[in-house]
Amino acid sequence: MKKASAGNGPVIIKKYANRRLYNTETSSYITLDHLAVMTREGRDFKVVDARSDEDITHNVLTQIIMEEEARGQTMLPVSFLRQLISLYGDSMQAMVPGYLEASMESFRRNQEQFKTAVEGAFAHSPFAEIAKRNIEMFEAATAAFKPKGGVASPAQAKDEEIATLKAQLAELQSKVEKLG
Repeated sequence: MKKASAGNGPVIIKKYANRRLYNTETSSYITLDHLAVMTREGRDFKVVDARSDEDITHNVLTQIIMEEEARGQTMLPVSFLRQLISLYGDSMQAMVPGYLEASMESFRRNQEQFKTAVEGAFAHSPFAEIAKRNIEMFEAATAAFKPKGGVASPAQAKDEEIATLKAQLAELQSKVEKLG
């Protein structure tokens, strides 16, 4: 989560005694859900106690995880949580954060590679062509309802739709000819 915010450095979030969170970048109060969205977007932020200026980002992020888990978005299996708890006070405790961080980074890289591979596998397949045609037809249909330089007449919309259909038909005919 190193994506830069609009200003320099992380966005500062102040947490007040009444448990309210204040985003100093937008000058507005926010919720933990807002911080979860910022995290998913890769926005870097730091949560500080408004009174003591102590960095409490770790506690707030842990609270977000607790709320996500309570909503039924469970990602952490009970066995993992037990193992994690058992490592507190263990001689290996100091190594755990680095190990978990490296494991998550490796997982994220693998996830990106998998996504790229799947996208590449379908890039030149019939499915990609079908999806492309569906998008073109959808765009043509929505264009029929959009006014261009004023209000589009039904005749103009129909002409555009016919032209689009003719182009698609010509494309399909050339593909059929190539197959035959």
